[in-house]
Amino acid sequence: MEGIRWVQMSEGEMNEFLGNGGTGTLSFADGIDASPFSIPVSYGYDADAENFYFRLAFPPESEKAVVVDRPVTFVVHDRTEEGWRSVVTKGRLEAVSDMPYDSSAVQAMWAIEIPEVDIFDRPPEEVVFRQYRLAPEKLTGRKEFRGSE
Repeated sequence: MEGIRWVQMSEGEMNEFLGNGGTGTLSFADGIDASPFSIPVSYGYDADAENFYFRLAFPPESEKAVVVDRPVTFVVHDRTEEGWRSVVTKGRLEAVSDMPYDSSAVQAMWAIEIPEVDIFDRPPEEVVFRQYRLAPEKLTGRKEFRGSE
């Protein structure tokens, strides 16, 4: 990796990279001396509000129920034709499922599309799903720097 340099992405570049959604890694804090609880997830993204939306599964043996109220870090990264890109956001999840029908968060969630992935050992209709929003406290993006930029 010698010689690879990076620069900050602009808001427009981050929005373009994140698109309407995709996949990333959601990590829940687990104390200063412990590794975070991290899971791959699909997300939807509302660029106007810079909010992320998740449809998280809670099978009976899921550890998510214990950690879902903790601070989170969410990372999206990919190697593009222009080089590698990554966006990191931090904050707390808000349960959209508990919000009023006419709230802006619920309305925004219906306007985006979260990719659905079936990776469970049981049919999806047997798994409890809950919707969450992440309104970032901090949102940063980096991209590979290639001398002509």
